[in-house]
Amino acid sequence: MCGITGIFDTRGRREIDRAALTRMNESQYHRGPDEGGLHVEEGLGLGHRRLSIIDLSTGQQPLYNEDGSVCVVFNGEIYNYRELIPELQSLGHVFHTRSDTEVIVHAWESWGEDCVRRFRGMFAFALWDRKLETLFLARDRLAVKPLYYALLADGTFLFGSELKSLLAHGGLPRDIDPLAVEEYFALGYVAEPRTIFRQARKLPPAHTLLLRRGQPVGETKEYWDVRFALDGGHSLDEACAQLNEKLAESIRLRMIADVPLGAFLSGGVDSSAVVALMAGQSADPVNTCSIAFDDPAFNEAEFARTVADRYRTNHHCDLVASDDFDLVDTLARLYDEPYADSSAIPTYRVCQLARKHVTVALSGDGGDETFGGYRRYRLHLMEERMRAALPQSVRRRLFGLLGRIYPKADWAPRMFRAKTTFEGMARTSVEAYFHSVSILRGPMRTQLFSQRFRGEIDGYSAEDVFRRHAARAATDDPLALIQYLDLKTYLVGDINTKVDRASMAHSLEVREPLMDHELVEWMATLPSSFKVNGQEGKFLLKKAMQASLPNEILYRPKMGFAVPLARWFRGPLRERVRESVLGPRLAATGWFNQEYLRHLVDAHLSGASDYSSPLWTLLMFEAFLRNVVDAPAGAPAVVVAGESGLAS
Repeated sequence: MCGITGIFDTRGRREIDRAALTRMNESQYHRGPDEGGLHVEEGLGLGHRRLSIIDLSTGQQPLYNEDGSVCVVFNGEIYNYRELIPELQSLGHVFHTRSDTEVIVHAWESWGEDCVRRFRGMFAFALWDRKLETLFLARDRLAVKPLYYALLADGTFLFGSELKSLLAHGGLPRDIDPLAVEEYFALGYVAEPRTIFRQARKLPPAHTLLLRRGQPVGETKEYWDVRFALDGGHSLDEACAQLNEKLAESIRLRMIADVPLGAFLSGGVDSSAVVALMAGQSADPVNTCSIAFDDPAFNEAEFARTVADRYRTNHHCDLVASDDFDLVDTLARLYDEPYADSSAIPTYRVCQLARKHVTVALSGDGGDETFGGYRRYRLHLMEERMRAALPQSVRRRLFGLLGRIYPKADWAPRMFRAKTTFEGMARTSVEAYFHSVSILRGPMRTQLFSQRFRGEIDGYSAEDVFRRHAARAATDDPLALIQYLDLKTYLVGDINTKVDRASMAHSLEVREPLMDHELVEWMATLPSSFKVNGQEGKFLLKKAMQASLPNEILYRPKMGFAVPLARWFRGPLRERVRESVLGPRLAATGWFNQEYLRHLVDAHLSGASDYSSPLWTLLMFEAFLRNVVDAPAGAPAVVVAGESGLAS
């Protein structure tokens, strides 16, 4: 795992500011503390920070082809590189290393832009071909690894693994995009391809970008998408057998490393399945890492221990106090953009623990999206059956009226919150799903934002992100549609962002066997009843793992990786919330309705309402403004690998 960055003159061969390139590269030191390298020539500079995983002695970057005319900087892993090497050798290429990185330069020489279709892995890379005067950027299919870029007014093109590397250049304006703010307060993250800054972009999942010197920067190009055909035709027993085979293969590929390797183990179905299958392929005990909470409502440690004991792993468990809220500013500096998933706190801590014992850890991330595990999937399908009974025109009038007049009951169990159900029934499927995953729903965002800010976004809604993806989903199956939406939005913008930044803060590589694109493609051929069956999510995965895991692991209620925000905000973080949300930094933007901010704070602190999620979203936005926007130009805060316990 590594960090990449670069500067490219799209208009000519102006001299590259080596000091700026060095600054950009060193801002990502935490991503690769083992080695650093630069390549500078007329009009081009490439930077790389290395975390050594494979071919420790000869895998340094930037890495070149035989005559030095092709150069690459690469972040990630190409898991099928051992299969590609003999094929490329048969085409006349000579390899000088045993690294997966060298596969990229030779694959480019043989297959050009289509080389990415041959790679199985997680990757973001930039490749320079001097003979063609071409810079080629690519990102993996499910955006496990990040890649940011920006085109400055003078034609200078910047890119990097993290937004902080672009900011370190000193030439990128920190003008905030109001549409990104709307997306953040709806979703808790800024959705691809937008970033919080107007002039910067994220390369979307499964996209490439080709730049030629002297030509305008073109559009990004998509090279892969998942299609939910649901036409696999397998019996349940056949599907179980094939799933076990595919999972074992995916995990085998991700166990290739020249450094200590282990796994996260939460005690949930996904991580437990990964550990069980790792144990079956390892001659030595698997290293496993868990986080325990001192609050029983959030603690899964006993379930993790059950799996660890069953497979005799080298198990490591750290206790995290439920008042572990001292990371607010650290997280703001780490993520570079406002990011509101509070599970970033325990994720940061479990990565910190894992790095004490291993350099590579396998995770269970992506299991909910791939296998159909979220509770919201089952609730959405229940609503869909009700929606199907009445035409949209009737539902919108009838249930829209009931939703407006029925009293709000956030305090009640969800099944009794008729207002929410009525509101959902009045919407289309895409509208309803967006509404269900929003942190601040439409009416709340209308109240949150000032009249001035609403004028700046000019009617834009983050719901447009979902509509855009839904238009390309090519399925009318209710579950397949929302799985597709999650693969394009939540998995990329929330889950993968969270894990990448938290792991890289500690120079830890995390690998994702449940996001293997061939596994995702195969699962998309299976009927939705194999994923959600009645009230049982991850139906096929649980059936396939019955011989490997006890029922108390497979069929227990899902807990999630959460922290007790509501209690924090009424207790030890009470004054921090009031100072941040009602303080001068948010007020200075002119974007927020101060009266509504006071309502959120007062109602939550008094216990009248639970506004913990909106308040955390505001708290992290304020921390982003102070730590990133207000940081000196050209010198964003640098994350120190392995830092811990930083006061907020």
